[in-house]
Amino acid sequence: MMQIIISPARQMKSDPDALPYQSLPVFLPQAEVILADLKQRSVAELKAIWQCSDRLVQQNVDRLATMTLTEQLTPALLAFTGLQYQAMGPGVFDDEAWDYVQRHLRILSGFYGVLKPLDGIVPYRLGLSDAAQVAGTANLYQYWGNRLAEEVYREGELVLNLASVEYAKAIKPYLTPARQLVTCLFGEVHAGKFKQKATQAKQARGNMVRYLAEHQVTTLAGVKKFAVAGFQYQPALSTPTKLVFVKA
Repeated sequence: MMQIIISPARQMKSDPDALPYQSLPVFLPQAEVILADLKQRSVAELKAIWQCSDRLVQQNVDRLATMTLTEQLTPALLAFTGLQYQAMGPGVFDDEAWDYVQRHLRILSGFYGVLKPLDGIVPYRLGLSDAAQVAGTANLYQYWGNRLAEEVYREGELVLNLASVEYAKAIKPYLTPARQLVTCLFGEVHAGKFKQKATQAKQARGNMVRYLAEHQVTTLAGVKKFAVAGFQYQPALSTPTKLVFVKA
């Protein structure tokens, strides 16, 4: 079964009344370890990890003080509100689309590890590449190890990569000859060179997830038919592990 991986977003909201969550994250015990680590750190240490403004540091310090991972939970796909999720529009998914993403879509997370769309979560701030050294590890990639890859490949050997480089990096070291990781790239061609722009790519990834869910796509042949917002699959620029979509 084809699985799809996407990145989380820094922007999040809490909306426990939007839709009931179905489950708790599979790696909740590991997330609890990270939470306990963050709670015992000084504001200066947290600022060094988060690398954000004083206003955001204070907001997240306040959030940490009362954070619990089993109350006031929002389904993960509705909790993230960045560009990718705005373009995806899960708030207007029908039942079939929700069923599709729950079976096929996984959100990678520095804090939660791997999330299903209807896993209940709380707003947090922690990217995979943030400089957090938890439980004696050098970084979060080392902390999570092969867990993320083992989870996303548990349902099959084909994973469609719609995640950023930061998050795909948690999967790539654990590929095997049997495991396929096929990355989608979205960009434009200028002076004969393909270029991907971050904002445009985030929106295209969200559009891709919505397209896959609406059309119940389960094969790479179906993925290649994606043609939204001016993007078209370009076989001449693509490889077996890279599907390139170019905006006209």
